[in-house]
Amino acid sequence: MSLTSTAHELVTLASGGEGGGNHESLNPYLVGGLAFLGLMFLLWITTRFNRDR
Repeated sequence: MSLTSTAHELVTLASGGEGGGNHESLNPYLVGGLAFLGLMFLLWITTRFNRDR
């Protein structure tokens, strides 16, 4: 198995999905907003534990 045949198989596998892998019920703005809120929550927790005493 050569590198080019492996790469070709991986590209074929990655592009073989139905419609690019997007699910109809997933809203990108909702997913992005929830990810942003989760990261802001983790940042808030980090800053609470990182206070100078």
